[in-house]
Amino acid sequence: MRFNSRNIWMSSRDYVLIIFGLCIYAFGFTAFVLPERVVIGGLVGIGSLVYFLTGIPVAITSYSLNLMLLAFAYKLVGTQFVLRTIFGATILNGLIGLMQPLFPEPLIEQQTFMNIIIGSMMCGVGIGIVFTHNGSTGGTDIVAAMVSKHTNVSIGRTMLYVDFLIVSSSYFLFHSIDNIVYGLVVTILAAFMADQVINTNRRAVQFTIISQRWEEIANAINNEAHRGCTVLNGMGWYSRHEVKVLLVMCRKIESVTIFRIVKSVDKDAFIIQANVNGVYGQGFDMVKLKMKSVQHTEQSDEQKFANKQP
Repeated sequence: MRFNSRNIWMSSRDYVLIIFGLCIYAFGFTAFVLPERVVIGGLVGIGSLVYFLTGIPVAITSYSLNLMLLAFAYKLVGTQFVLRTIFGATILNGLIGLMQPLFPEPLIEQQTFMNIIIGSMMCGVGIGIVFTHNGSTGGTDIVAAMVSKHTNVSIGRTMLYVDFLIVSSSYFLFHSIDNIVYGLVVTILAAFMADQVINTNRRAVQFTIISQRWEEIANAINNEAHRGCTVLNGMGWYSRHEVKVLLVMCRKIESVTIFRIVKSVDKDAFIIQANVNGVYGQGFDMVKLKMKSVQHTEQSDEQKFANKQP
């Protein structure tokens, strides 16, 4: 991707909006959720548990765990994910560390459920803004990214599983079902709001690209986005000229990167972007079949057939 004024502006805008989203998340968490002594999901939730037990600030525990997970996941998630996560985790935990002393009491007094609703909505909107602009808040995102590399379990589902375990563990600290319910409300509502912001109803995106500079685009996508391209032969029926068509599949979170790469090479390229229900194969999800069950069924059918023979 060429470095010009437009690319620099777009990158700068992304970072500004990522910081803005992190500010919303940090404010919603420290002003509404944490003073209610509610444990939410993610590493921030683990940091909350440690804070209620020992008094160690949430930011210190959360940031330390982020760095530890990134060290384990470096080879699996890639350099770009690690750099984005370090940036996001540093800003987020820095903001939480600054804001936590400012709100010793909930912003709305004696309105626990209202605080939970407002806080969870702000956290979800903040996460959605960060993800939309190719950012990362770290936390259970790292675990989910590692799991999604080897299983068909979606990132969102993995995050919910891990977050549920973290929230449920607060029972051993407070011995209160109410705290668990509030924590689950925050986790589910924040995930719902994040989905609404980033509109991830589909797990993958398909690009169909037609351009005279298709070779440059294909090389740029290979080298910069680390995604493969399929070159198809086509013909423009109006012009009666043969054309090359690039077919590219990518994750939803990578779609902005692909689009920018194409436009940076050829601003007049014809691009079709479509959501798809799922992509299976190398580099994406793997189809899992219960081969033992299939073989057992086949053997059972053969045995039934043999028993019917005179």
